[in-house]
Amino acid sequence: MSMAAVRYALALDLVDDAQRIADYEKAHEKIWPEVREHLRGQGVVQMEIYRLGTRLFMVMEVDPALYSAEGMAQASLHNPAIVRWEALMWTYQVPTPWTPAGEKWAPMTKIFDLSAQ
Repeated sequence: MSMAAVRYALALDLVDDAQRIADYEKAHEKIWPEVREHLRGQGVVQMEIYRLGTRLFMVMEVDPALYSAEGMAQASLHNPAIVRWEALMWTYQVPTPWTPAGEKWAPMTKIFDLSAQ
């Protein structure tokens, strides 16, 4: 990694259905190798997803020399495995009420940082 990782916090909701939530979690127990390779290839060095009810919270750390949201979006459109993965994930996911139209994971605003105190 060429520079210090940059951290993003993003939110997304799940369909309010216990079976779909269980299926979504099962799909993330071991993601497809193509998905892992895609993320790494786009400069994602670490990713964690947390859930509370139907709300998902993702923490993603990226290498700023390799990652751009636009670049990752474009690469996703041209990778058949990622297109299939995203179509599957959309059967479980819904945008939050605050997510702009046409978007998926919405960036969260940092409001507190203990290290800055």
